[in-house]
Amino acid sequence: MDNAFEVLKERGFIEQLTHPEEIEELFKKDKITFYIGFDPTADSLHVGHFLTVMAMSHMQKCGHRPICLMGGGTGMVGDPTGKTDMRKMMTVDTIDHNVECFKKQLSRFIDFSDDKALIVNNADWLRNLNYIEFLREIGSLFSVNRMLTADCYKTRMEKGLTFLEFNYMIMQSYDFLELNRRYGCVMQLGGNDQWSNIIGGVELIRKKEMKPAYGMTFQLLTNSEGKKMGKTEKGAVWLDPNKTSPYEFYQYWRNVGDNDVEKCLRLLTFLPMDEVRKLSALEGSKINEAKEVLAYEVTKIVHGEEEAKKAEAAAKALFAGGAAGGSIPTTEITAADLGDGMDIMSALVLTKLAPSRSEARRAVQQGGVKLNDEKITDIEFKITEDTFKDGILTIQKGKKSFHRLKL
Repeated sequence: MDNAFEVLKERGFIEQLTHPEEIEELFKKDKITFYIGFDPTADSLHVGHFLTVMAMSHMQKCGHRPICLMGGGTGMVGDPTGKTDMRKMMTVDTIDHNVECFKKQLSRFIDFSDDKALIVNNADWLRNLNYIEFLREIGSLFSVNRMLTADCYKTRMEKGLTFLEFNYMIMQSYDFLELNRRYGCVMQLGGNDQWSNIIGGVELIRKKEMKPAYGMTFQLLTNSEGKKMGKTEKGAVWLDPNKTSPYEFYQYWRNVGDNDVEKCLRLLTFLPMDEVRKLSALEGSKINEAKEVLAYEVTKIVHGEEEAKKAEAAAKALFAGGAAGGSIPTTEITAADLGDGMDIMSALVLTKLAPSRSEARRAVQQGGVKLNDEKITDIEFKITEDTFKDGILTIQKGKKSFHRLKL
């Protein structure tokens, strides 16, 4: 069985380690229980989470036991990391609903049979804490002076950091301690923006339990310009097919920048590294072949092989100038919806190809909109039944965004 540390290192996941030499030795001789936390800030995981899920899957394939920690407790506070303002506070019902959505999605990627992995919710110990006892047992071991030097707090000091959020690091550290006591968990993994929080948990276990504990962070999913990947005009790229269709998901990866192909193949697929290097070495227009492989492989992992094949076929049909392919996002409308004619801007907003009428107007005026492959530049243009071909109207915005109206 492969050494998980070497696998993660070769594929470029690892950013920081709390105890580099100890961790390297640990992976040579032991199978460990480790955890990654997921705060339920929405009802679906997104591609930023997907990178850590891939790391978790590699670890499991190498014989280690993952704990997927649901933030039913920490989600009630909200992680201030990377935020200029306080997160919107969610109701308990919303948090619990989101937790259930996360659980279903994670079971697609992680094998939870026969105790090979666990799903645990920190609401079990955080929601009913005795505050005074918690302050005495845990709070006394944290230096406020040191906490304020952490990046997650420093960036908020000018605008104002609430005491609610200030507790987040201590709560996450306590999670690690609880998982260590309950399940023998010895390592926390996460994105490099979690470094300060992870160190807090490692040090808490070493002080409180006098046992070794470790932390490892991964690079965040950023493009060659250092900007976070996984955002489109419509917002985040979600793993839920109802929020981001398999076709849109496929298209996102098909259209990544040339300089980002190699990183995405390494981090987001299970392709052997020899194949990753071979694909990444393609130059000129040939790099598009690597992008097609990337899009197919990532879509296959997230949505299954059948949906990946459908998305691939739909993308090729559109590229060839056709409107075939059942995976293209489709909205059904009636003749009554059209009335005397639906203006082009309303159609763009209806299909979510434009977030607003002003954005739709700009796209039309700039020549970026086509109906059944014919450019439309008149903002007064109205779609009628005659505009459809065999009951189908394909709307294209820019080079990459498509949607079908079905009459």
